[in-house]
Amino acid sequence: MPNSNVKIIVESNIPFVRGLLDDYATITYLAPEDITPKAVREADGLIVRTRTRCDAALLERSDVMFIATATIGTDHIDSDYCRSRGITVVNAPGCNAPAVAQYVFGSLMQVVNRPLSSYTIGVVGVGHVGSIVARWARGLGMRVLQCDPPRQQAEGGDDWTDMATIAREADIITVHTPLTRDGEFPTYHMLGADYLGTLRRAPIIINSARGAIADTQALIEARKNGLTGPLIIDCWEGEPDINRELLDLAAVATPHIAGYSREGKVRASQIVLDAATTFFMLPRVTVTEPLPPATPRCVTIQGVTDSFDSMPLTAELKADPANFERLRNTYELRHEAPEGSED
Repeated sequence: MPNSNVKIIVESNIPFVRGLLDDYATITYLAPEDITPKAVREADGLIVRTRTRCDAALLERSDVMFIATATIGTDHIDSDYCRSRGITVVNAPGCNAPAVAQYVFGSLMQVVNRPLSSYTIGVVGVGHVGSIVARWARGLGMRVLQCDPPRQQAEGGDDWTDMATIAREADIITVHTPLTRDGEFPTYHMLGADYLGTLRRAPIIINSARGAIADTQALIEARKNGLTGPLIIDCWEGEPDINRELLDLAAVATPHIAGYSREGKVRASQIVLDAATTFFMLPRVTVTEPLPPATPRCVTIQGVTDSFDSMPLTAELKADPANFERLRNTYELRHEAPEGSED
């Protein structure tokens, strides 16, 4: 019999978790739009994704003491509010990092017109995702510029560059930072009019991090004025109500699925299940899918392009942008790029 003293709401679109906790707690599966203040009032815990905004408006009158998000990012969670209420928050760092790197290189192969080894790539944010992108890029013979001020400040060393150098020298700029609006290194509208105006090589711009890292209108104007090259956009301001002009201008346009690999979802689901069972002192449960292998040290272009093609989904989204959420929620999880090495 389930322990009715523990009540957990699980977002119904999270894969590989349904039924695993039901023998040990009272579990309610809800679509994101149904996770309301009334629904969570008597809940002890939430297991969610980015579509559920966890803040005072949702939680003020609730009994929630634990939130696990099956995502890398936590900008949908008001961390200060949760801290003030004593609510434990857990995320899944790095769970889909190989999938996002796969997305970056698979999408690049749709827009480049010469060998990747002839490009300089600027990687902004060198955490779980950015470090894989940088490593794979070097393995493919690319020149890599790394910009990560918090890491540079903490670690020192000579492996870092700044955004101004990337603006001058990069043929490709790909951003892999969290979305932050304050602090020493805010990333909100990092790609804004002032910065985009300093670009010198009309670089390919890739946003597979968070939509608001780029100022939508500034990016539109920069593309129209030739300051950027092709745009690869997976994350959008105002999702799911995305800007139609930016959609039209983007060479690759996808509905926030860069991290949607089968292996990434297995990792994320196991992380949140482990966190929930530990917090509520329930028996450990394990997803039925095989746990994924280690992240490839390097990949081949053939391995990436065979494992991911962004263009069919781009065509679907451009044909009917109102289907953003449906396309995202029904996306068939792909397998990550295999291990490989360039000859």
